[in-house]
Order: sequence, then C-alpha cells, then structure tokens
Amino acid sequence: MLISTRGRYAIRVIIDLAQNSNGNFIPMKDVAKRQEISLKYLEKILPILTKHKIVEGVHGKGGGYKLGKNIRKYKVIDILKLTEGDLAPVTCLKKGEHCKRKAQCKTVFMWNKFYDIINKFFGSITIDDLLNDNKNFDLFTNIQQLL
Repeated sequence: MLISTRGRYAIRVIIDLAQNSNGNFIPMKDVAKRQEISLKYLEKILPILTKHKIVEGVHGKGGGYKLGKNIRKYKVIDILKLTEGDLAPVTCLKKGEHCKRKAQCKTVFMWNKFYDIINKFFGSITIDDLLNDNKNFDLFTNIQQLL
C-alpha cells in the first residue's frame, strides 16, 4: 500500500491550519509556503477538503481556509479515504469488485485482516494526536490492540 502525496499533503495542510488559524481564515499561499507545497498542488487538494466540510473556504480579501470542526474530531482515516479512495490492499476487497475465486482463495483472510488493521490504525489517530507529537498516542499499545 502506498499513500500518495495528495493524502500526505492533505494531512499536512490540516495540521498547518490547526496550528496557525486561531479561528481566522488563512490564505492558501501562506500554507503553501510553510509546508513547501506548490500553490498549484494545493489548489487540487483544498477543494476536496472543502467539499466534504473538512475545511471552510472564503474567497476574496481576508479570505482563505480554516478548519470546519475541532481537531479532535478529525481522524486520519477520513482524510485518507477522501484523498486516496478505498485503502484496500488488494483489488478483490474494494467495494463493487467481484472476484470469482474469493470463495476458494487461501489468502483472502490475510488481506481482510490487513485491511481491518489499516482501517483501525488510521481510524485511531486524530489530527490532535499528530499536533501533540503523539504524546496522547501510544503506537505500540495501539498496534497490540489492533491485533
């Protein structure tokens, strides 16, 4: 599984907005500069986040972007699903896909378990956890609970 730059950058943008907005709208160019992401690339990411009410956007003077809700409510899994789509590790687990061999497949249980772990893992991490340098998040304990 490979998370694209779009998914990684979306998480960075949300963290940046959480760190810098103080409830105010932040110009996209400021986020781009701080995060060293091209403005053109941000222009592809922010509409996705705005459409799904992850961020709020205002055009014109004094405009920009800010978070749509409290950072504790943002789960990494939600952001990744918006930017990456389904995080299924193999095609046969994606919604709408049908594999004629699934019933006799000896590996499907393994892929299902891995998929479950991916979803639980990213579903257990909030933007607040990332902002606080994982002080509230014990990775080792979390992985043990997933298994």
